[in-house]
Amino acid sequence: MYISQLSEADLTDERMADLLFKGIEDDQKSGDCIFVVGSSKALQYRLPKAVELYQQGRAGKLLFSGGMRWEEGGLPEALTLKNEAIALGVPETDILIEDGSLNTLENVVASLLVLDRAFHLYAIKRLLVVTTSYHMRRLHLTLKTYMPKWIEFTLCQANDTNTNKNNWFLTEKGRRRVRTECLKLIKYVKQGALVDLDLGDL
Repeated sequence: MYISQLSEADLTDERMADLLFKGIEDDQKSGDCIFVVGSSKALQYRLPKAVELYQQGRAGKLLFSGGMRWEEGGLPEALTLKNEAIALGVPETDILIEDGSLNTLENVVASLLVLDRAFHLYAIKRLLVVTTSYHMRRLHLTLKTYMPKWIEFTLCQANDTNTNKNNWFLTEKGRRRVRTECLKLIKYVKQGALVDLDLGDL
């Protein structure tokens, strides 16, 4: 069944688990750049995963994307992530930032120019993608929709405390977050904003 064929009534626990988590795993490949999108908890969950990948030598550059400011007078997400990465030992010369985007689609589209200036898009073969596990499907489909078709993606999920494939169904917060994310995916695919996906291929 394709995402475009789903409705809210189809969202059983099994279907939601498949939609968000099935088939998403790190293939252990290295790439040109580690692509990290911001969130209110990105410092807590996404940054450590990204720095770990960098320290393992899986890619030589980090790109932090995000322009949201989570407190009045605060820095954009990308700059906050950059500063903390430097504090964790990542050289500033290995960090790229995109600090204007305000959502997942903008993260991807706004990062195209940054990536082109740093690498030339035609030269990029693979990005290591970092986000929380429940958000990875939407980010991956957004990348597949808007990034050049020759770029491949290694999905490096960062597990938060209550919304990963092993525990999302245990709390009301996890259930609500997963259901909301599934409904967004269905909506965006039906709008044509994201490429469709056959869940049977996962």
